[in-house]
Amino acid sequence: MSPVSVTFSPTTRPLHGELTVPADKSITHRALMIAAVCCGPVRIVHPLWAGDTQSTVRCLRGLGVRIEPVDDARRDAAVDDVIVHGVGLDGLAAPQGVLDAGNSGTTMRLLAGLAAGVDGRVVIDGDESLRRRPMDRIMEPLRRMGVTATARDGRYPPVIVHGGRVQAIRYGLPVASAQVKSCVLLAGLHAEGATEVVEPSPSRDHTERLLRLAGADVDTSAGVITLSGRPELALDSVSIPGDPSSAAFLVAAAALIPGSSLVVHDVGLNPTRMGFYKVLRRMGARVGWEVSADDGEPCGDLRVEQAALRGVQVSAEEVPLLIDEVPLLALVATAAQEETVIEGLAELRVKESDRLTAVADIITRLGGRVDVVGDALLVQPRRLLGGVVDSRGDHRLAMLGAVAGLMSRDGVTVERFEAAEVSFPGFRHTLEEVLS
Repeated sequence: MSPVSVTFSPTTRPLHGELTVPADKSITHRALMIAAVCCGPVRIVHPLWAGDTQSTVRCLRGLGVRIEPVDDARRDAAVDDVIVHGVGLDGLAAPQGVLDAGNSGTTMRLLAGLAAGVDGRVVIDGDESLRRRPMDRIMEPLRRMGVTATARDGRYPPVIVHGGRVQAIRYGLPVASAQVKSCVLLAGLHAEGATEVVEPSPSRDHTERLLRLAGADVDTSAGVITLSGRPELALDSVSIPGDPSSAAFLVAAAALIPGSSLVVHDVGLNPTRMGFYKVLRRMGARVGWEVSADDGEPCGDLRVEQAALRGVQVSAEEVPLLIDEVPLLALVATAAQEETVIEGLAELRVKESDRLTAVADIITRLGGRVDVVGDALLVQPRRLLGGVVDSRGDHRLAMLGAVAGLMSRDGVTVERFEAAEVSFPGFRHTLEEVLS
């Protein structure tokens, strides 16, 4: 896709209406992978079909899994259902070539765990951006599980996994990470005995929920996730709710622009994904949600109305439950009264870009004031003037620039805005609809 620059002008028009957002990216990745090792076909209802999840489909096909019906040319189109023809735990085949994870760190980290049970050599690579993202956090537990796992310079893609016999272990996560936790659990599927993962603090739990839904024995108590290995997994279907991380950009804009009132229907309301909304409400925003269905993942409606905001302090313990929304929270904080402090953000340095530095740089360039002190962000209240934002190929920074444009004095031009398609195909059109 050719680079695209889009200008977002300041608005006095409120955001108004009822809408849905694209399906949850995190759950779609996991549903595809767990379905692949189920016994028999699994229907995935309303998955996200975007750049990152397309990478997961491509990699699973490389491992011998048949996935239909998906027309690869319809990257930006909605996909109603996908059928994954599960091959069971022992049915994954060593690929003929390199598996391409594209820009998706989730694909690479989780797939490395799933590949631990493949009898043969699995090479997982990615694009230039992904090749700069460290993978050593998954290498260490995989090696402890008896898997031969190597990487460039010991920590960067490509990742090479020689699977086979996997040993169950008890592994304490150095930092809370849903991706590392999921990698260990997916590898643990292939092990005899119980694999235990100890979390220093809670992180999103989609993998545990889906495994339990598929029939695995998963116990979660006192910060320890215990998985009994070698289960026979089976699923009829999995429904993917709307992505709360995608909804966050529209909710943030509505919370900031006077007169706004939005309802987002059928969005995921998993408690491990609601950190951003809880902090937003603590800042004074009128945000509420109600669970209306729970088929493994709670979902329902999100409602938001504009209100005056105040600065808050966000502790390091809260960050794992809002890690993807930290840049957006920093942007929102520029419109609050008093300083906002967000602590414990080391994880942001190893996302699609160094989001910690990037968000401070972007907001400062637009006329705000954000200081990076260690692994914390200190955000001062200040009206943004406007300017130019380079998404750096990061989908969340692209959408961040769009919201910044709406609340700025002079507007914001977002370079490489096409990055938004990774998680929210049609974001610009959706934003224009609720502003009309």
